[in-house]
Amino acid sequence: MNIHEYQSKDLLRQYGVAVPNGHVAFSVNEAVEKARSLSTDVGVVKAQIHAGGRGKAGGVKVAKNEDEVRTYADEILGKTLVTHQTGPEGKEVKRLLIEEGCNIDKEFYIGLVLDRSTSRIVLMGSEEGGTEIEEVAEETPEKIFKEFIDPAIGLQGFQARRLAFNMNIPKDSLGKAVAFMSGLYKVFVEKDCSVAEINPLVTTKEGDVLALDAKLNFDSNALFRQKDIQELRDLDEEDPKEIEASEYDLSYIALDGNIGCMVNGAGLAMSTMDIIKHNGGEPANFLDVGGGATAEKVTAAFKIILEDENVKGIYVNIFGGIMKCDVIAEGVVTATKEIGLTMPLVVRLEGTNVAEGKKILEESGLNITAADSMADGAEKIVDLVK
Repeated sequence: MNIHEYQSKDLLRQYGVAVPNGHVAFSVNEAVEKARSLSTDVGVVKAQIHAGGRGKAGGVKVAKNEDEVRTYADEILGKTLVTHQTGPEGKEVKRLLIEEGCNIDKEFYIGLVLDRSTSRIVLMGSEEGGTEIEEVAEETPEKIFKEFIDPAIGLQGFQARRLAFNMNIPKDSLGKAVAFMSGLYKVFVEKDCSVAEINPLVTTKEGDVLALDAKLNFDSNALFRQKDIQELRDLDEEDPKEIEASEYDLSYIALDGNIGCMVNGAGLAMSTMDIIKHNGGEPANFLDVGGGATAEKVTAAFKIILEDENVKGIYVNIFGGIMKCDVIAEGVVTATKEIGLTMPLVVRLEGTNVAEGKKILEESGLNITAADSMADGAEKIVDLVK
C-alpha cells in the first residue's frame, strides 16, 4: 500500500526523523493559509499523487511569496500530471503539500528495502541524491553503498556511520545523519514497510539533515496490525478494479493487453502471462483467485476482468490442489450466464475433481473452449482473439 508524501513525513516526524515543516491543502485558499503559518517566506508547493517524477512534470514549484503560492496552487490543483510512473493517462492532483523552504547545501539518497537474496533489510545510500536511483545503479553503480542489517540486532551505529562516510556526508552533519538513518530503520521495521525511500536527503548550510522528499510503501499482508496506516489509504489514487478485487480477497493488477487472465496461484498466473506473450498475445491483467475461491469469487473475478474495455477474450487456467476444479467450473458457468459473456472464453482445468469440472463445462451448453494444457489454452485464446 502506498501513501502520500505529506503522510510519510508526518509518520517520520513521529519517530524523530527530521523533515521540513509543512501542511496538506485541498484548495487554493487553504494553500495560502497554510503558507502563512510557515516560518519562512520561501515555500514549496508540491502536488500529492502516488507517483514519482512530479518535479519534471511541473508538480513542484518554489514560491517566494503568498501571491506565488496562490498562483502555483491554482495551476497545480486539478491538473493531470503525467510522469514516468503514472503512465500516459496521468493522475489528477487533488491535494498539495505546502512546505517551508530550506537552505540546501548537498543532496543525497537513502533507501531501505528487503534484499531477497540475503533475506535481510538493506540500507542503501548514495551521494547522487535528487537523481533517479535506477539511473545511478545503471550508469554509476559504484556510487551506491549498502549495509545489510542483521534482523537479530538491527541497524548498528557503526553501519550508519560507515554509510555516512561512504556517502561523503559533511563531518559536521555525521551525527544527525546517523540519527536520521536509525529513525528511518525503526519506522521501516515497526510499520511493516516494503520500501522507505528518501530522495533527496539534504544537508543544509546550517548543518541540519532533512528528508526533502519521502516515499513509504507498506506490506499489504501486514496491514491487519497497522490500523493507523490503513486509515491513510487514498482510494482516489488506486485503480477501481484493484479496489474491488481487494474486497473479494483477489489479487488483481491491470495491464495493457487484451486477454483477460483468471488463474489460481501467483506463480501460475505469471507463467500464464508469459506463455500468452510467447504465443503472440498480450495479457490484460494479473488476477490470482487464490487457493480457496468460491463460485461467488469467480463471478466477481469475471466482472472485474470485463470492466477493462480492452479485454477481447478470457483465459481461465486452474491447477486444482487445494482449489477444486468443479468449484471453479461452477463459478465459470454461473458467471458466464449472469454476465451474458459473448467474447471468447478458454478454460484449462487440471487437478482435484478435474473430471467433474470438465463435465460441468461440457453440459453447460455454453460456448466455452476447453484446453488440454496451459500451452494449448494460450494458443487457443490468442488465435480466438486475433
